[in-house]
Amino acid sequence: MGGGRASGVNNPLIGTPFAPRIVFPGNPPICGILFLSNLPSNEMNHHYPVPIPNEGSLHLPELERDACGVGFVANIHGIKSHRILRYGITSCCNVIHRGAAEADMKTGDGAGILTQIPHKLFRRVLREEFDYDLKNDGDLGVGVFFLPREEDEQKHSAKLATKLILQNLGLTVIGWRKGPVNEKELGQKARDCRPSICHLFIERGAGMSDDEFERTLYIGRRQIGIHLRSEKVQNFYVPSFSHRTIVYKALALPTVLSKFYSDLNDPDYETALCLYHQRFSTNTFPTWSLCHPFRMLC
Repeated sequence: MGGGRASGVNNPLIGTPFAPRIVFPGNPPICGILFLSNLPSNEMNHHYPVPIPNEGSLHLPELERDACGVGFVANIHGIKSHRILRYGITSCCNVIHRGAAEADMKTGDGAGILTQIPHKLFRRVLREEFDYDLKNDGDLGVGVFFLPREEDEQKHSAKLATKLILQNLGLTVIGWRKGPVNEKELGQKARDCRPSICHLFIERGAGMSDDEFERTLYIGRRQIGIHLRSEKVQNFYVPSFSHRTIVYKALALPTVLSKFYSDLNDPDYETALCLYHQRFSTNTFPTWSLCHPFRMLC
């Protein structure tokens, strides 16, 4: 996160833990905190491995700055519900002014949410699509993958390499799920460059603790990324890979997010927390990979 539009806001609370606190009605109460970042970021290209399409333009990577709208909604007792997700999405829509919009009023700088893994929803998906009964919720790891849209050799090779790398780390690959999306809800520019969005379901390896499982998924994600970049796989990115949290994001306005991802409208999608993010591209080019650019926290 960094300075940009927020630089004109003279508020010492912005970007700190003392930012405005929102309490939603309900029993038990739900607490939300709105963060408006006002800090300069480092040069993006040092941290973002996917080439930014700036050839022939006036774009200067050393001048990149960010200023997004970010917030957090949680049940203070850790009780999961679909209501937390709805509050998070609604709150994200309420900071829509933090990002820019295309003339079609659908394509934006990017918006997304991070929640706990919706085990109730994914248990149903595993039964219906994979005929697989999950023994324990904590044994499920989920990777969100952006892959090439064309069903060609490059995409199939990427999936095969991913499977082999994870199996070599002692994990069980359950299978790939095609992300349930409604492409018609996107603006034309976002639709033209949209990646194929897939979920990869993983089961914990034998004898792994929670931390070991999470660490193994992290190592797997890194090894997969290094390998596929060396193979020059296009449009590849992993928004999240965890047995605790999952990311849904799109190159769209927050108001489009739940229309694009049908999962977000399913009442079985339950979580006790929701981080939401409306990205603001100052001098950067909006891309699918750069929307909601965090896997853990802002």
